[in-house]
Amino acid sequence: MKYIHHVLRGSIAALAIAPVIAHAQVPAGYPAQYADTIAAAKKEGKVVIYSTTDTAAASALIKDFQTLYPGISVEYNDMNSTELYNRFISERAAGGGSADVLWSSSMDLQIKLVNDGNALAYASPEIPQMPTWAVWKNEAFGTTYEPIAIVYNKRLLSGDEVPQSHADMVRVFAQKADKLKGKVTTYDIEKSGVGFMLITQDSKNNAGFWDFVKALGAVGPRFQSSSGTMMERISSGENLLGFNIFSSYALLRAKKDPSIGIVYPKDYTLVMSRVMFASKAAKNPNAAKLWVDYILSRRGQTVIANQAELGSIRADVEGDQTLAGLTKALGATLKPIPVGPELLGYLDQTKRLDFLKQWQQAIKGSK
Repeated sequence: MKYIHHVLRGSIAALAIAPVIAHAQVPAGYPAQYADTIAAAKKEGKVVIYSTTDTAAASALIKDFQTLYPGISVEYNDMNSTELYNRFISERAAGGGSADVLWSSSMDLQIKLVNDGNALAYASPEIPQMPTWAVWKNEAFGTTYEPIAIVYNKRLLSGDEVPQSHADMVRVFAQKADKLKGKVTTYDIEKSGVGFMLITQDSKNNAGFWDFVKALGAVGPRFQSSSGTMMERISSGENLLGFNIFSSYALLRAKKDPSIGIVYPKDYTLVMSRVMFASKAAKNPNAAKLWVDYILSRRGQTVIANQAELGSIRADVEGDQTLAGLTKALGATLKPIPVGPELLGYLDQTKRLDFLKQWQQAIKGSK
């Protein structure tokens, strides 16, 4: 199983700040006894994180966390959503050490882990600042606000070749079939946990979903297990159009590549939120609490929005890629995916296999 292991030492960060910092301050508005949590976390000395968020995107968060809490190292393990789930399950079954915190874009797999009793119940002081749909049982927390977009190559597609909604993709696939044959990309939903989650959400929000899948199948889609591969192929022109792509990744790519175009579908725009929880079996439970609170805090969310560029879930953080900014721009078309048990539906093995069978048949054009 391949993953990236990334460690930043808090002791180094401490030297860089100032020798006068001996004890981290209790954040404003937190209970005074939070000082005990900080002290206990310092004794633990580290927090182990399994995450689907790229190390490069998370590096600003890690560094800022260590500015707040020098002396606590962050062991950051970057892997895809299916690897994260399987790794944690196998390590827990073996009774060995595993993550203190799990942070994944595969919302449904995270909720399954929480529902199966793996999460530490924690009433974070930041909960009152969170949308109600982003907190489940004080165990699972939505941490980002990321619209799911249509992405295309602006050099090679223009005008009515660019779909403006899910329904409009059906038109484009039919009218521009010759140009788009073998040039449309999206997740391989059998291999990607987040891809499967997003397409099942589409099935709930799109009344013409199965007609859409048949239209997709007719243009010979190219399925990928990662958004990075999709973005690369759209950028190169090997593919012209992709859907169910995180706008956060597309916006980052567009800063370097002017050929990347982004459409927020006008019928509905799904909003994904990376789900985080502290493990009930965490070896460093106090450091895990500090990390969760930092990520949910206004300070952490400001870094998420403006440096990690993942989109802030808090209404009091300013910027274009925040709940407030995106709501102002896109309004009622935004459809946040709630953090909660309704995500578990298609993880039932029978329902999952039935869905995949129907998907395969529709892609192949059979009945």
